[in-house]
Amino acid sequence: MNHFFRISLLMLAAGAIAVSCADYDVTDDYTAQKDPSFVEPYKDLKPIKSYIDKTKHPNLTLGATMKVSDFNKQELAHAAAVTNFDNVSFGTTLMSGSIINAKGVMNFLDMMDLLSHVEEIGYEVYGSPIVANANQADEWLSMLTAPIEIPVDYVEGKEVNYNEMSVGKFEGTIENEKGKAAIVKYDNQNALEIGITSNVRIIEDFEVDPAAKYTITFWAKSDKNATFSVNFSGNPVKGSGPNDKWTFKAGKWTKIVVEAQSAEGVTDGYLTIENTLAGKIYIQKVQVGYYPDNHRPQTDKEKKDTINYALYEWCDNLMKINAGRIKSFDLIDEAIDTKAVLESGLYDLKHSTENIFWQDILGSDEYALTVSKVASEAYARHGGDASALKFYISETGLEDQKTFESFNYWINRWISKGAKIDGINAKLNLSYSADATTQAANKATLDKLLDNLASTGKLIRISNFDIKYLDASGVAVPANKIEPEQRQQLADYYAYVIKRYMSTILPENQAGICKGNMADTSDPVGLWSVDKSKDWVRTATYKAFCDALSGQ
Repeated sequence: MNHFFRISLLMLAAGAIAVSCADYDVTDDYTAQKDPSFVEPYKDLKPIKSYIDKTKHPNLTLGATMKVSDFNKQELAHAAAVTNFDNVSFGTTLMSGSIINAKGVMNFLDMMDLLSHVEEIGYEVYGSPIVANANQADEWLSMLTAPIEIPVDYVEGKEVNYNEMSVGKFEGTIENEKGKAAIVKYDNQNALEIGITSNVRIIEDFEVDPAAKYTITFWAKSDKNATFSVNFSGNPVKGSGPNDKWTFKAGKWTKIVVEAQSAEGVTDGYLTIENTLAGKIYIQKVQVGYYPDNHRPQTDKEKKDTINYALYEWCDNLMKINAGRIKSFDLIDEAIDTKAVLESGLYDLKHSTENIFWQDILGSDEYALTVSKVASEAYARHGGDASALKFYISETGLEDQKTFESFNYWINRWISKGAKIDGINAKLNLSYSADATTQAANKATLDKLLDNLASTGKLIRISNFDIKYLDASGVAVPANKIEPEQRQQLADYYAYVIKRYMSTILPENQAGICKGNMADTSDPVGLWSVDKSKDWVRTATYKAFCDALSGQ
């Protein structure tokens, strides 16, 4: 019987290109086919979205969250979404971090496929956040705002001439205990003699800039073909010989040129010759020079111009692909930092010293205006109806009173600066508790959240609408262990949330309810459970949605 269910849904999906909208229940006269895979008492229920009374709740829609790849497969999950929900959202998979690579190349192929499909079947998509702090094109933004290369002159540094030193003990550093070095008479001049297997610093005691590129030049001679290693300020420098060794032929003075940077964190300048068993090495004049770091940080103005360019490119390409088909977007996602407090006692926005945050460059007060302006203009420029465009600010943790007050403060501040903000997308984080006291507190917290949201007078969308089941000890009950009675308690709480939303938020401000997961994950959060054959089977939560949306 589950095979019949799978086939029926796959038939819906497979007919996407050739069939009419009615096959997807996007018209009012569609009646779902009865399916014997659904056990009593859920088998005769219609698609969930059909239970919304549009005369009382004209703006209320039901949404589902999916991955773009799952939607584009047009298989079971796709058919369940299109049949039962008014729209889909795609979370992080349509955010810039998933679309823009480190070089700024934007890959919209998946988005093009899904938008072509939803346009063909008359379906709706809720847009992913245009800007956020997470899931952004961090590598691209970092590349764009990287220090700028500038011309620099070569700087001559320290010099050591061993021919000018007296024959005798070597006063420099020998790094290994049995190493030997001395100033000797060799080839009619004085030179530094480095014994076999000796590690000797042939020049040292100068400061290095870790960002600078150094050139160390010295003259060397040996009576045998020489093989040695080089280390510059903690950084092993590879040679061109076997095993990355440095080599030169016996019998004549050879100019050796080493180009290197110091190891990270090392500011003590030195160059060490690590001799092998091949034979003694003699060193003459050693010179150090360097090119200073040829980069400078971008000025604040340059960074701002750069980020404005990035924002324009992202919005222009996004809206060009969109071509007016997605009409509602999250403008800014999860901007509040609950660990940073303003003088007023409210929470600040998130800031970063590691990644590029839009608000850090464009300004905490101004960036919502900038983003909404650039995105709106791009939307209109590429065929969108400006009067239909809606921008939401999405945030999690709004059940906390201080977080909500801080969030509302920033929204009103942005609006006062001229930003286009139409609504709030409140990301829920709900659980049902088998402990009566805890569950009463859960309900009170939810009631307060919805009252707070209603008080803003803005469009209100609730998303991430999944509820976990916790036993009386606070331990999560997994989907494969939940009992029918527990599932019903969970379903009743889903119904409570829906009814409370519909009764608290004014009908004209009801922008929608978006399910986090359609089917069970490891938690029993689904409208469908997943049986051993991977088929989806309606749960008590499915009926709870139908009853609550119909006002029962």
